[in-house]
Amino acid sequence: MPIPQACDQRFAPGRMRQTVLNMAYAGSTVHIACAFSIIELLTVLYRSHLRYPGNNPRAEGRDYLVLSKGHGVMAQYACMHELGWLDDAHIQGYFKDGSALKGLSDSRVPGLEVTSGSLGHGFSVGVGIAMGLQRKGTDQKVFAIVGDGELNEGPIWEGALVAAHHGLDNLMLIVDKNGFQAMGTTDDVLSLGDLSAKFLSFGFETLEVDGHDEAAIDAAIRQLWQTGTGKPKALIARTVKGKGVPFMESDNRWHYTRLTEKTFAEAMDALGFSGVRP
Repeated sequence: MPIPQACDQRFAPGRMRQTVLNMAYAGSTVHIACAFSIIELLTVLYRSHLRYPGNNPRAEGRDYLVLSKGHGVMAQYACMHELGWLDDAHIQGYFKDGSALKGLSDSRVPGLEVTSGSLGHGFSVGVGIAMGLQRKGTDQKVFAIVGDGELNEGPIWEGALVAAHHGLDNLMLIVDKNGFQAMGTTDDVLSLGDLSAKFLSFGFETLEVDGHDEAAIDAAIRQLWQTGTGKPKALIARTVKGKGVPFMESDNRWHYTRLTEKTFAEAMDALGFSGVRP
């Protein structure tokens, strides 16, 4: 069942980004910008689409969120904090000795469905989950989030072929199309061309959306589920790497740059949390 409307205020994108910054600073770790680009996508999914009976991340009847771009996991941790699955001690202890929270998605943490970060593999796992649920005849859904740079990997396209062949209409692929990957722009490293046309040719129902417009994301997800074509779905979300902090936006150095006391304070100020200091 969807998260109750009364809880919607828990998923404020600004506060979610604040949580990411707190984690990144506490753990002296990286991957801030690639977490920021998926904040609104995750906000909409957790607020309105993912079902967790009893607010239990391991509930048997839950929907599945597969974060194939596992290096963006701090954004998912921020959602899990909003839901009460993680507490403040988890956030402040991120990436420190003894912490269960790693810098990549780890399926041993309740709420994370896959161990990912070896790019291209998580989506295939999501395809397998969707196939299993289809055979069980449940109404559960699988959402798989991939990065656009991750689409360089062959297993993505093998998984797409399998999903279309088996009519996995319980599967939605969401592409975080921020235009960058670890070592440069996607156009410079390996041009992806027209992603919507590609996924249409692979047999997916496909839509494009502004990946930071929550209302548009929600409407596109609902539209894709309502097509009734028996096909898997693909949502191409145009995003900005580092969204929300101007000096991080579209600056790929923030894929691997750690926060200092100064940049932490500046980022907090940019998000509207003036005076928040480590």
